Amino acid sequence: MKILKVINFLIIFSAFFLFNTSVFAQGDVPRETRSVTYPVDETVMLKFRGTTRFPRMKGEGKIQRTKKNGTEIELSVSKMPRPFELGAGFATYVVWAISPDGQVDNLGEIKRRGFFDFDSKISVTTPLQNFALIITAEPHYLVRRPSRAIMLENLNPFSMSGKTLATTTAVQYFGNSSDYFSDTRTPEIAELDYSKTPSTILQAKQAVALAKFAGADRDAKEELAQSQTILQNAENSWKAGRDEETVDIVARQAIGAAVKAETTAAVRREAREKRNEKTRQDADIRDAENKIMDAQGEVANIRAELARETRNRELAERDAQNYANQVKELRDELGRLREEFGKNKVETEDVKAKLAKIDNERQEAERLQSESDQRARFQMNQGILMQSLRKFGAVSQDERGIILTLPENYWSGIRVSSFAPTAEPKLTSLGEVLASSAEYKITVEAHTDNKGTPEELESLTSERARAISDKITSFGVNQERIEAKGFGSALPVAPNSTNANRAKNRRVQIILVPSI
Repeated sequence: MKILKVINFLIIFSAFFLFNTSVFAQGDVPRETRSVTYPVDETVMLKFRGTTRFPRMKGEGKIQRTKKNGTEIELSVSKMPRPFELGAGFATYVVWAISPDGQVDNLGEIKRRGFFDFDSKISVTTPLQNFALIITAEPHYLVRRPSRAIMLENLNPFSMSGKTLATTTAVQYFGNSSDYFSDTRTPEIAELDYSKTPSTILQAKQAVALAKFAGADRDAKEELAQSQTILQNAENSWKAGRDEETVDIVARQAIGAAVKAETTAAVRREAREKRNEKTRQDADIRDAENKIMDAQGEVANIRAELARETRNRELAERDAQNYANQVKELRDELGRLREEFGKNKVETEDVKAKLAKIDNERQEAERLQSESDQRARFQMNQGILMQSLRKFGAVSQDERGIILTLPENYWSGIRVSSFAPTAEPKLTSLGEVLASSAEYKITVEAHTDNKGTPEELESLTSERARAISDKITSFGVNQERIEAKGFGSALPVAPNSTNANRAKNRRVQIILVPSI
């Protein structure tokens, strides 16, 4: 019943911008997911995938549309991080249904259990029939639009009966574009607070902060004060050791009051802006009326002047013919001058165009000569550089650039990332050579054999790549030129079936990529 009330409240206030079959909520590149049309009395199964930012998350759902209760949804999710780890402003997770025609339905909150876990299952209902499902991180459970922190989205459905299900081409959606999530005033949730404080109190604090961000401290002071009082009551109840349900009820009342303050502030701000616009329009009208009065006075003055001119017209008629002749002569002269000016202007433009073309050709010739000289110097120095690198390891060349493969004796052991004592002078000399070769970008790639877990091997190779990168950086190589990568055992050069092959796979390669 509580979930249905929340859904009804959100349906009243939710709004999405629609463009063809796409749902928009910000001016960024949209994500896409599949929208499903659920038939009546048909059990449909869905798989969920994590977005590119959260690929390890997963989930599944069972959906059934009935004539009586709308569309019933049962979700099961796992591997969800704690919301505060995603950034300032996030305190819980919310399930959303988004239809291709622009409707958005807040289906409810995935509640926290303990410090690390969230309820793995949630059962909700929506009146929609054709929709996509997503899960987002949110400040509180009564938000009206999804945030940009999209955690999970549904994949293509399949029916338990084997029936083919209708889906739209794509539903595109965006996160909430509010600056709240990047504002320095947005309260951050510390790990200690998260572990000890009830989730609804953390959400209530975010809801109050959102109301302030929306201007409630100016346009909805009483409503904001009420939400802050209720929030304080919830915190006092929690600190006094009241039961969890009582604290949860009061905290959710604080969230509702804060949402009301945020909405009220938005409505009043809009009304104030309309009043200000009306005031500006009234001022413009008064200014126009004053200008009309000034114009009427000017017209009266002109009429008086016209009367005086009429009285003097008889005196001026004797000179009218002379004036007419003079005007004709002046017009003829003006026409001649205009024609001459036009010819001169065309000639001037032609000269300017020719000069500009000559200058561009000169600059292009200088640029091509400079590039040719630079390439010649680069080709001449490349052989010298490769010869200089051979004293540090095996040197080869492919389409990426020059590849220096360091031998295993640079390290103090097979499974460590510390340098052998004999490697220090070699690395010093190598750093000096690389520092003097500024025309190359440097990629450090570390690999190993398959002895160990993928996590251990990836950590080892990453540490080795960073160690090499840090060492040559300390000898004057610009950090912006260097990229360090650890691949674990993902890219062997030989099967890991013999000790000799495993030794080949344990390698660190420094790739010099020309930047010319």
